[in-house]
Amino acid sequence: MTPVPLPTLADEQKGEDLSSHHVLSGSRVMITGGTGSLGRAFLRKALDEIGCGSVVVYSRDELKQRELREAFDHDPRLEWVIGDVRDVDRLRFAMRDVDHVVHAAALKQVDTAERNCIEYIRTNVLGAQNVIDAAIETGVSRVIALSTDKASSPVNLYGASKLCADKLFVAASEYAGRRNTRFAVVRYGNVLGSRGSVIPLFKQLAASGKPITITDKRMTRFWLSIDAAVRFIVESFDQMGGGEIFVPRIPSMRIIDLAEAIAPRSPIHEVGIRPGEKLHEEMISESDARRTVRLADRYVVRSALGEDHAEIPGGTPVPDGFSYTSDKNDEWLSVADLRAEYAGEGAA
Repeated sequence: MTPVPLPTLADEQKGEDLSSHHVLSGSRVMITGGTGSLGRAFLRKALDEIGCGSVVVYSRDELKQRELREAFDHDPRLEWVIGDVRDVDRLRFAMRDVDHVVHAAALKQVDTAERNCIEYIRTNVLGAQNVIDAAIETGVSRVIALSTDKASSPVNLYGASKLCADKLFVAASEYAGRRNTRFAVVRYGNVLGSRGSVIPLFKQLAASGKPITITDKRMTRFWLSIDAAVRFIVESFDQMGGGEIFVPRIPSMRIIDLAEAIAPRSPIHEVGIRPGEKLHEEMISESDARRTVRLADRYVVRSALGEDHAEIPGGTPVPDGFSYTSDKNDEWLSVADLRAEYAGEGAA
């Protein structure tokens, strides 16, 4: 397994050709929850740069599928299946002749999860196991599940459900036994510019003349664009052996700096941290550090199960007491950096 460098934000501007990533090139790929912001970006990369032979979009919302079909001008390389990850039979049907799967489907609203716990468990946990079972039974080669910083040392139901899903996928390669299906996890923080990002909210508040609302001025977050997230997912397919959690090494930002970049003349109103919200993001906990190695572009949390995947070529073990949190990062984006990336004319 040869590590593939993750392009920086500057590298992305050069339009690096992703077709060199041989695992997905020419293959039949399926993405669950494929009508979301990241799914849309993945489809564009899959068709225009990676060179996938075809992509199956699996999701529950017929309206979003229709809108996306039209946005992609009814591209014949895209296939559309209405289905829920809670339905293992439907997953088996959709995965027939599929080579690789990106599992992006999830319920994600932190506050909604606290009031609807069992629904999140049914989708995020039991749905994850259904994806695993269907992939093994249909002979899918590789599956990557998308995770979240909230799965590391979770303090809310959503994070706990995603931690359970991560555990299922890490164990799935062992669970598959002699079958050839392999599983891994990609974990990252908030993808800025995606649906639910604070950027559109900040811009809307600034345009209306209202104060920018921030839960806590001390808050920090990791910074990842949608395009960088898609590239990281693609490259993780090349690197995975089975049972890993891949975490990108990316810069941090201060939320108050983001507000300044987008709306420099707007007043800021601090409203207090919401239930289940963290002051800083954590993607690798100190307890997981003993199984973590550092590569040039990422951290890899190795599986604690089995011996086959214990070593990561080129990986350097992280020091004792290490944790990967947004407030203790060694790379930060300034107000000017943030303004150049996302604020654009809206910050003028």
